[in-house]
Amino acid sequence: MSYDKVKQAANISIGTKQATRMVELGKATEVFVAKDADPRITIKMINLCKKMGVKVTYVDSMKLLGKACGIEVGAAMAAVVNE
Repeated sequence: MSYDKVKQAANISIGTKQATRMVELGKATEVFVAKDADPRITIKMINLCKKMGVKVTYVDSMKLLGKACGIEVGAAMAAVVNE
């Protein structure tokens, strides 16, 4: 899995609320979703991304996604933002 995209992104929104907002605003270019995140949360985001035409990439775990985002805790999802 390529976490490099997350690490290299100049602008990233971490977490469900922020990522959802960026997708809704049309600013997200790609959303990374952790496979072990709560499906009740992720299904909404996946459907939103489909509707908005945003690429969804699955990552192995919340822990690894959080680490790639440079935070100490797990992240269910993160959006790469094009400002």
